[in-house]
Amino acid sequence: MTSLDRVLVTGGAGFVGSHAVEYYAERGADVTALDNLSRVETLETADESRNTAAYNWEHISENYPEVTLVEADIRDENRLEDIVEGHDAIVHTAGQVAVTASIQDPRTDFEVNAEGTFNVLEAARTAESDPAIVIASTNKVYGDNVNEIPVREEETRYWYDDPEYVEGVPESLSIDDCEHTPYGVSKLAADLYVQDYAERNEVDAAAFRMSCIYGTRQFGNEDQGWVAHFALSTLRDEPLTIFGDGKQVRDVLYVKDLIRAYDAFLSNPSGKPAVYNIGGGKNNTTSLLEFLDLLEEKTGKRTDISFDEWREGDQKVYVSDISRARNKLDWEPEVDFEEGIERFLNWYETK
Repeated sequence: MTSLDRVLVTGGAGFVGSHAVEYYAERGADVTALDNLSRVETLETADESRNTAAYNWEHISENYPEVTLVEADIRDENRLEDIVEGHDAIVHTAGQVAVTASIQDPRTDFEVNAEGTFNVLEAARTAESDPAIVIASTNKVYGDNVNEIPVREEETRYWYDDPEYVEGVPESLSIDDCEHTPYGVSKLAADLYVQDYAERNEVDAAAFRMSCIYGTRQFGNEDQGWVAHFALSTLRDEPLTIFGDGKQVRDVLYVKDLIRAYDAFLSNPSGKPAVYNIGGGKNNTTSLLEFLDLLEEKTGKRTDISFDEWREGDQKVYVSDISRARNKLDWEPEVDFEEGIERFLNWYETK
């Protein structure tokens, strides 16, 4: 493992990005955080009270004054080239983050997620400093193939009913011959470019296909970040809408564990695979209904719930098979879901 000296984080004011900034700043790296601070404008259900970018931008500037804050857009390839030069690692988390927004405006979704990632890869390829890259991909790249895996219905959740998926979804699940969403397609295009550049030795790069990431400084909303959305709505006594029946299951990963996985690749990328399914794995799962029960146990509150139709592109069960990350990166989740939620609730009460 090598320590990184100069790290660029795109989307540095975002939820995941700000934790990457914090991680490397605390280890003495020279960190640049790049963000266009657009989240509230691009997410229909993100109001100013849940302005992740503004909150995290201020958090970084106050707590890590040595971090260089750059307001810029990954779609500006010329400026990006200038910013990338000199860094030895890039954590690329900038992106359009919501399926709903991608359906309403697929062109912007493509320009940010696909073309923006291409710009990052090209800037890295031509940079004399030769940075390694991790990108925040998504389980949505598998499209509706996820829903072809047999599931059974239990009292409070769905679960896989095929022994082949006892560990969860592996990286080898097909991405073809199924329905996708614009968001899934744009992220998949970015993901494939990463694999191509890595396979041709243009850059050291890996795509991390993330399941449900949660943690402190996350302001979720109905479009994205459902763990934080449910927790904040409960704490604020705001009504919640569940799309579907609430038995859908996700594996959940605390954000600091995600950043450790990123770092395990960036610190020693040679010979490593270019794709990882990353999440809490089979030992860290919850359904929506089960999470509401956990929130009630922790807070003594249960907000008003209503149900609506399933949303396009939703998955009844998605659990990551994290075997590759475990074997190739020597990585395991360290924070279990109950502890992670306690950290989130404590952060919110004291922020």
